[in-house]
Amino acid sequence: MFTGIIEGLGTITAVRTEGTNRHFTVASPFFSELQIDQSVAHDGVCLTVVALDAMAGTHTVTAIDETLQKTNLGSWAEGRQVNLERCLAANGRFDGHIVQGHVDLTAVCESVEDQNGSWLYRFRHATGPGRVTVEKGSICVNGVSLTCFNSTDDGFSVAIIPYTHEHTTFQHLQPGDRVNLEFDIVGKYVAKLLGR
Repeated sequence: MFTGIIEGLGTITAVRTEGTNRHFTVASPFFSELQIDQSVAHDGVCLTVVALDAMAGTHTVTAIDETLQKTNLGSWAEGRQVNLERCLAANGRFDGHIVQGHVDLTAVCESVEDQNGSWLYRFRHATGPGRVTVEKGSICVNGVSLTCFNSTDDGFSVAIIPYTHEHTTFQHLQPGDRVNLEFDIVGKYVAKLLGR
């Protein structure tokens, strides 16, 4: 389980396809603390560390076809930066919200507005069961726990403070880019019970 509080930015150093799987090698600021079989969220996608390279300071994760189809990982290439978060320690603070690392679908960034001290982003997504946002509710965008507003059936807005802009991939996000969305798990359960 994760909380959507990004620990650092990783850089993809290699991409290798094997059958329907894709292996991503990532350089990260906390490489030395990782272990084989550990879960790490990459842009909100929970992936298992399958290899470590101490000389290069990198770890490798594998995405299966299902993951490639439902996330933006299929477009990842060398040089891309990704948001990284290790799973929540049992004695850690719960600073964000409950994030599983199970992306529901991708959304498109419709607009980015510089508000002279913060940034306003608007996202559009396909409608469907469990794809629910509420005013001032939680949403996970590329692994970042955020509060949404201007919520509609197929979209929402978020405001990004300077710290988040500087320390996540939001600094690179442009209109037209695809992002990974994970809707609030509590909201998804309520929506299922209500038949939405």
